[in-house]
Amino acid sequence: MSDVIDRPMLAEEAAAQSRLRIIDCDVHPSIHAHADIEQFMPKRWQQHLRTYGSHLRTPYIGTTPYPRSSPLIARRDAWPPTGGPPGSDLDFMRKQHLDPLDIEYGILQVLDLFIFSQQNLEFGAAIQRAINDWQLAFWSDREPRLKASILAGQDDTEFAIAEIERCAKIGRYVQINVCPRANEPLGRRRYWPIYARAQELGLPLGIHVGGYGGHAPTGGGWPSYYVEEHQSNAHTMAAQLASLMLEGVPERFPNLRIVFIEGGFGWIPSATWRMDRHFEAFRSEVPHLKRRPSEYVKQHFWFTTQPIDEPDEAKHLRSLIEWVGADRLLFSSDYPHWDFDDPRYAFKTPLTETERRKIFNGNARALYKL
Repeated sequence: MSDVIDRPMLAEEAAAQSRLRIIDCDVHPSIHAHADIEQFMPKRWQQHLRTYGSHLRTPYIGTTPYPRSSPLIARRDAWPPTGGPPGSDLDFMRKQHLDPLDIEYGILQVLDLFIFSQQNLEFGAAIQRAINDWQLAFWSDREPRLKASILAGQDDTEFAIAEIERCAKIGRYVQINVCPRANEPLGRRRYWPIYARAQELGLPLGIHVGGYGGHAPTGGGWPSYYVEEHQSNAHTMAAQLASLMLEGVPERFPNLRIVFIEGGFGWIPSATWRMDRHFEAFRSEVPHLKRRPSEYVKQHFWFTTQPIDEPDEAKHLRSLIEWVGADRLLFSSDYPHWDFDDPRYAFKTPLTETERRKIFNGNARALYKL
């Protein structure tokens, strides 16, 4: 009788153990109320936040230049029943996202309070430091599956290094985050100290789309529509890939691992093909590059999958994955935003078991040392 009972139980346990758990590399927590982070801010900056609020590096002072397609760029079903903005209720996040999708780990990417877009860099630094502490106290301490990233505003390099050092001593962060819409292209020397320290600490450098650096988000100027601005995120990431590559960052920091987050990956082949061709024509101008740009991309860069590209024919997505390489891709959902990618349906082309294990778990596990 015991054998009859035990065999199904053993089979069920084996199936559970073999099931592929997911590492989600783009989870957005939100601040429920300013009081949540004010406890981590000096009194001066608490008063500044209440009195003056944000002053952004855009022509629109304290608001985003474009209305979002959904309130707080969130899914309609992501608003917690207890109140507060989407992503602000841990229990609801567990119920809606972490548990039903069997998320083994989620990498936190905080966008609240325009952290990298403040015109007052000292105020911006105070916000970044407070949010770095808030991530641990409100999220990682309460839910070990959620891993924090160090927010380091790249345009104040001195503060960025000090904050990286402070957080590194705590030792519970898995990534250093900077913003792609910076004051200057990210390959410039002014940012190299950040890359040097990231390399020394063995922490990946995360570059998540968004932010406002005081420049128009496209090379052609300010867009008319949100859909146009949203489209420009991929252009921004392509421009920063070119800057990092052609300024020689991977060559100068050979152990630095760079992650492009929420920029998709459909643009990578054409961008690298063009860089390779120009490198052959102008390599005397960039003698610090020892190899073709595409070779650096396939060794030093990783790309999260969201927003997943959805060509009309699945074979084109298959070709894209094969060119970029399954070992360069990290699954991301972008929870709780409106263009969320459900891991069960995101890829419109079949993946091999090896590809699935790399993209949904193995690549991130190795990269973030989970």
